[in-house]
Amino acid sequence: MRRVPSRRLAAAAVAASLCLVVSACGDDSSSSGGSDGDVAAVIKGLDNPFFQQMESGIDAGAEEAGFSVDVQAAADITDTTGQLDKLNVVAGKDPGCVIVNPIDGTNLVQGLAQLAAKDVPIVNIDSPVDADAAAEADATPATYIGTDNTEAGRMGGEHMLTLLPDGGKVALVGGIAGDVTSNARLDGFTEAVGDDVGIVQTVSANWSRDEALTQATTLLRANADLAGFFVANDDMALGVARAVSDVGRTGEVEIISVDGVEDGLNGVKDGSISAVVAQYPYAIGEMGVNACRAAMDGKDLPEDVTAPIALVTADNVDQALEAAPAPFEEYDDPFADLLD
Repeated sequence: MRRVPSRRLAAAAVAASLCLVVSACGDDSSSSGGSDGDVAAVIKGLDNPFFQQMESGIDAGAEEAGFSVDVQAAADITDTTGQLDKLNVVAGKDPGCVIVNPIDGTNLVQGLAQLAAKDVPIVNIDSPVDADAAAEADATPATYIGTDNTEAGRMGGEHMLTLLPDGGKVALVGGIAGDVTSNARLDGFTEAVGDDVGIVQTVSANWSRDEALTQATTLLRANADLAGFFVANDDMALGVARAVSDVGRTGEVEIISVDGVEDGLNGVKDGSISAVVAQYPYAIGEMGVNACRAAMDGKDLPEDVTAPIALVTADNVDQALEAAPAPFEEYDDPFADLLD
């Protein structure tokens, strides 16, 4: 498989960021596209920097290919009905291929069925469409591109063991209770640390920085000897870091999170966060466009593709920030290989 150089991706990220700024001055799509043969995307809410980076990657991939892309986004992480409405509008424009990042496993299935009936290729990124629901609707995506969240959690757990070689008490902060992504990250962490650290409690903070601040404050008060937190995303980790700072324990309590958004990387840079397992929504978005291009060319796509992740610590955070939102390490893109 072809190795994608991070320097080229970083340059594309700058161009895509400019596109994002321009689109923000208009409506909620990245272009006025949607004509026959173009790519469209329906993603989660752009109120979250993770999905802003995803949009930047989609924009960059389309710009490199020389065609327009219509990016539609839900209002927020709970806007399941609104996201489906966006997809239904996209389906009515007869796009050449559609990228979807559903809020949950089933909320977009109705719209996907419309696309499948028109033989429009569907590329699923980040959050998987429920396989059974998609199969029943005869709308199984051509490919899925996403992070191995269990492996991301495992990477975080392995690094926590290096930070706490003598063990200690650790608390886990997840997203929405029952969320598949959050659970996979927490499970991976738990598997990695085994019995070498003591997990005192697992709480849910609904992907919210403010809720994570509240939950972490309570945990710190109840456990004066708490040695670390593993947090399911960077935004919540920043809330946890604030709670740790408020009790004067910055640098004493280890905080590891998953995401790799710029605020999280800056947290590693200033020492308020110990490490981040960076996933790359920018790369996921760009790979999604490449998958669409390959599908429209009639190529057979791999069923599942794992997106890159990397551990970011104080040792390499400057590299990560310089390349952001693109990966600072090279990675494999099988869809780019199909386009060669």
